Amino acid sequence: MSETRPRRRIGITCYPTYGGSGVVATELGIELAARGHEVHFITSAPPFRLNGREKNIHFHEVAVYHYPLFEHPPYDLALATRMAEVAEFYSLDLLHVHYAIPHSVSALLAKQMLATRGIHLPFITTLHGTDITLVGLDPSYLPITKFGIEQSDGVTSISAYLAERTHEAFRIIRPIEVIRNFVDCDIYKRDEEKVARMRPKYANENERLLVHLSNFRPVKRVADVVEVFARVAQAMPARLMLIGDGPDRSVAEYLARKHGIQNRIHFLGKQDNVYELLPLADLMLMPSEMESFGLAALEAMACRVPAIATQVGGVPELIEHNVNGLLFPIGDIESMAKAAIDLLSNPTRLGHMAQAARQTAQNHFCAQNIITRYEDFYEQVIAGTPAL
Repeated sequence: MSETRPRRRIGITCYPTYGGSGVVATELGIELAARGHEVHFITSAPPFRLNGREKNIHFHEVAVYHYPLFEHPPYDLALATRMAEVAEFYSLDLLHVHYAIPHSVSALLAKQMLATRGIHLPFITTLHGTDITLVGLDPSYLPITKFGIEQSDGVTSISAYLAERTHEAFRIIRPIEVIRNFVDCDIYKRDEEKVARMRPKYANENERLLVHLSNFRPVKRVADVVEVFARVAQAMPARLMLIGDGPDRSVAEYLARKHGIQNRIHFLGKQDNVYELLPLADLMLMPSEMESFGLAALEAMACRVPAIATQVGGVPELIEHNVNGLLFPIGDIESMAKAAIDLLSNPTRLGHMAQAARQTAQNHFCAQNIITRYEDFYEQVIAGTPAL
C-alpha cells in the first residue's frame, strides 16, 4: 500500500453466493485485506470464496428473526441494524454494498441510525447488472432502487454500459464511477505443469476441451451451450466442462441425453477452484442473453482461454471480436458452433487468440490496478469530495 494512503476499516455487504456480484465483492475484500485494510463482511452467510483464514478479514452474520406474524422475514431491516452495530463497534470508515437491492437502502438506514448518535458513516453502492436491468426495473422496486442509488455517497458500476443503462432507465443524473471487474492475474493463469497433470481427468490427448461457467439461470442460456457443443462434438473429438449449478441444469442434462453426448460432458457443479479448472480448457462458451460485464470470460481469458460470447451489454468492453475472442448475436447457435469448430481446428489462430486474451487481462483488468481505483474512490467518498 502507498504510504500516503491510510489503512481503512471497510464494511462490505453482498449476496454470499456464486453470482458475479458476490464473487467480485469477496475478491475485492480479499485484495483490500492483503493491502492492509481491515475488512468486515456483513452478510447472511460467509461469502463462499472466503476460507476463514485470511488476515484482516472479519465476518458478521445477519441473523433474521423468524416470527409467525412475518410471512417473509424482514432481512433488509435486520441487515440495516447489523450494519449500524458493526460500524459503531468497529469504527468503520465506510460501507461498500454490492447489488443495489436491498443493500443500498439498508445502508442508508444504518447511516441515518448512526447519525442520531453523532456518527458519520458514508456508503458506496456498486451496481452489478440485474439489480438495474431486471429486478430494479420492476415497478415494485424501481422507486426504492432509484432512491437508494441517489442517496448513496458514491456509486460505481462494473461497466460503462451499465452506467449508461442506469442513467437512462432510472433517470438518474448523478455521476457513476465506472470501475470494471478484475481478476487476480497471479492466480488465474496457465501453469503448464499443472495442466499436464489435471487435464487427462477431463479430456484425452486428442480431444478438445470446452468450458462454461455460470449460475445456470435462464439468462445464461445454458441450453445454447449444450447445443453448440453438440455440433462441435459431431465435428471433432471434444468434451465439455460445465461448472456451476442452478435452475437450468436439468435442461442441460436433458439436452445432453437428447443429443447422446451425456458421456462427453462433465457436470462439475459449484466449484471453489475455478482458477485450476479454467486453464485446462481450450475455449469458453458464454452465450448469455445479457452480461453487464462478463466476469467468467475474464477469468478464462486470464488463463489463456478465449471465449465465444454474445455481443450484449458490457461484453464488447472486454472482448474484441476476432482478436481476443469471438462475438455473435444472441441465440446464433449455428454461427457459434461453426466458429468454435474453425478455431479449434486451427491451433495457430487459437494460440494467438489465447495469448491476446491473456494480454487483455494483464493490461487492463489485473487486480492491482483496479483495486487502486477503488481505494482512490474510497478516499474521495470519505472526504466528501465525489461529485453528486
